[in-house]
Amino acid sequence: MSEHTETLRSIVDAPPLSTTSDGLINGIQRHYVRTLGVHHAGFANNYKYQALAYTIRYHLMESWQATKEANHQKDGKRAYYMSLEFLMGRALGNAILNLGLDEQATEALNALGLNFEEMIDEEHDAGLGNGGLGRLAACFVDSCATLRLPVTGYGIRYEYGMFRQHIVDGCQTEEPDHWLRDGNVWELERPEYTQRIHFGGRVEKYRDENGVPRRHWIDTQDVLAVPYDTPIPGFKNRSVNTLRLWKSAATDEFDLGEFNAGSYPESVAAKNEAEHISMVLYPNDASENGKELRLRQQYFLASASIKDVLRQWVEQHDSDFSQFADKNVFQLNDTHPTVSVAELMRLLMDEYHLEWDEAWAITSSTMAYTNHTLLPEALERWPVHLFGRLLPRILEIIYEINARFLSEVAKKWPGDIERQHRMSIIEEGDTQQVRMAYLAIVGSFSVNGVAQLHSDLLVEGLFSDFYAMWPEKFNNKTNGVTQRRWMAWCNKPMSGLITETIGDGWVTRLDELRQLAPYADDAVFREKWAACKRRNKEQLAEVVEAECGVRFSPDALFDIQVKRIHEYKRQLLNVLHVIHLYNRIKRGDTVDWTPRCVLIGGKAAPGYYMAKQIIKLVSNVAEVVNNDPDVGDRLKVVFFPNYRVSAMETICPAADLSEQISTAGKEASGTGNMKFMMNGALTIGTLDGANIEIREEVGEDNFFLFGLTAEEVEGARGNYDPNTIIAADEDFTHVMKMLECGHFSQFEPGIFSSIVHAIRSSNDPWLVAADFRSYVDAQQQASEAYRDQERWQRMSIFNTAYSGKFSTDRTMQEYNRDIWKLEPVDLS
Repeated sequence: MSEHTETLRSIVDAPPLSTTSDGLINGIQRHYVRTLGVHHAGFANNYKYQALAYTIRYHLMESWQATKEANHQKDGKRAYYMSLEFLMGRALGNAILNLGLDEQATEALNALGLNFEEMIDEEHDAGLGNGGLGRLAACFVDSCATLRLPVTGYGIRYEYGMFRQHIVDGCQTEEPDHWLRDGNVWELERPEYTQRIHFGGRVEKYRDENGVPRRHWIDTQDVLAVPYDTPIPGFKNRSVNTLRLWKSAATDEFDLGEFNAGSYPESVAAKNEAEHISMVLYPNDASENGKELRLRQQYFLASASIKDVLRQWVEQHDSDFSQFADKNVFQLNDTHPTVSVAELMRLLMDEYHLEWDEAWAITSSTMAYTNHTLLPEALERWPVHLFGRLLPRILEIIYEINARFLSEVAKKWPGDIERQHRMSIIEEGDTQQVRMAYLAIVGSFSVNGVAQLHSDLLVEGLFSDFYAMWPEKFNNKTNGVTQRRWMAWCNKPMSGLITETIGDGWVTRLDELRQLAPYADDAVFREKWAACKRRNKEQLAEVVEAECGVRFSPDALFDIQVKRIHEYKRQLLNVLHVIHLYNRIKRGDTVDWTPRCVLIGGKAAPGYYMAKQIIKLVSNVAEVVNNDPDVGDRLKVVFFPNYRVSAMETICPAADLSEQISTAGKEASGTGNMKFMMNGALTIGTLDGANIEIREEVGEDNFFLFGLTAEEVEGARGNYDPNTIIAADEDFTHVMKMLECGHFSQFEPGIFSSIVHAIRSSNDPWLVAADFRSYVDAQQQASEAYRDQERWQRMSIFNTAYSGKFSTDRTMQEYNRDIWKLEPVDLS
């Protein structure tokens, strides 16, 4: 070993960094001056945040390297979680918590005259996701690290994440979210692992030196995938996994000849086109260009990630793939990365010269698919002509997979041509489409839903033909959330009380919260519990006043609905109830009134007209209600702008009532419902998604149930008459009259006509009118329960106590037990 290598080894084996407050102070000062080059204290807080973040990151580096080394030496089975979204939020607080440095960091910052909360607020949310799908992926990788499972996350490093939402005159406007504008302390660029990704071109046939027919994908327009790694720390266990995000780059920065000739735009055209791939999360795919960019993103993620996994395999095992399937598994998070099935086939056959049967045996033994939607329109489908132009070799492979698959279908159901049409990966019609979910099912050994109802509906409806063919593939894995971020970090008052009462084992074993249940009958404990909730409500009230200019009273019931704005999630039903309450106040019906503060938040897709109309309606209703002197503090309403992970960390601990009111049979799972439950909120909801399992855990007496069941929703198709429902309900009639007469749009006549039409339409798939009366009655039950504070606090404690099932630790253990079969990494 050379002298230089020994010197490097001595650095790796250097004594561990000090975890005392003095050690952190030294680190912060060193990075402030030597890393950031700042020489006096008057610079902006962002420099101080970065100095703290660099210090914390240094404490992760040793464990990160140790985890990688342990994985390499063990050469055990590994999993790769592939997701187009990772809604990570802020990293600093989570890292400090998982390192166990909360007290030391607070002491160090106090000694330096800095405020911990201000430092946390300096970090930009890593908004690389649209909602539940991306946040779930973030919780999953957190739990995998805490469980010491060798799992790597793969995603895209979007330059611009989910847009920043502004509300202007009640309407949503979008602004780019350049979350990287101040750099990202937490990532490390790994250019040595850059991958080359192909698009376009054509396929050429040839025979290799042994006369075996092969395919060349040639004349391609290539882009580079440059990896950036982020450490994902487990909770106080020295385990640090990796999230690898890919940035797209041109193979050449620019054409020097074009530049020298004066053609400046043309000289950088290739660079700009390449960088578009990782520029924006979810481009609007209403146009052909938008569709093409979205498909490019999906293939870019799949190809770069699989090439990276194969690179690591070949480095350790050469080109021997005989054990590849025993030691690798890919978890496809929804349909976005499912082109991975065909890409792994391509690489094994074209690059490593495996025969079809061997390549298929490996692929179909390593791919596992998670479905996240019951809405057929949300399943990825791509026009064959677009696929063929952009990914010609991949389309060839998909055709071959489909031909072989349909041959199996024909053997099982001879002569059933209709079934073959239904199950074909290629959908016939005026425009042929590639059904990506079907490709995933055919190419995977495991297919799971994310809540028991969702999984049941998949095999009974959407994927029933595939279930009939391969029942052994299908399973359920009910989602969860990580209690580290969503309780221990974001709800310090409550988590402190819980730890004081039952110890801190719940942070990694959430089912230990059941020990809280007997304390629901302890008056002293209930009083402490209520005090924690009030502190959280006071904090949220300050944020609401700063953001929205409306003052929430902590004495009122905090009624919260925050999630992506979509018709099936029925924010519209919520605002109809608000109008009902307002109408009651105006009519003087306020005996035994429960003051209520309603907060609705979430982002609408830029091209989703009805979702934006619902935001406008909420905003207009809020404007009227909050400025009506007859209402006073009885009712307050806000639309909370720019909902994001860091906002949820303040909103969630303060909620009294959690609105989970989707049309039954439409929500796959939901995870916001779990976060609210953990933090002691009571749920008002339908029998949809994970609501069913939440109600089973906490008991029907501690859940406000309303609405049609999934079976009743299906039964209403073709038999639905909302106008008769409205006419027969005096309260509903009053609500519709206020909406239709323009009371909430006096200076914008007719602006809500599309909403009125949707409610009154017999073709309304979301059945808003059908559930109105049941919803209003359940809301009245919630109001009555809240007035009895002893009862309410008891119900709140029960919700937290019985939330143990909904930790992603449990979810990941089930994925590992039934699908991945990984051994935890030994870091002793």
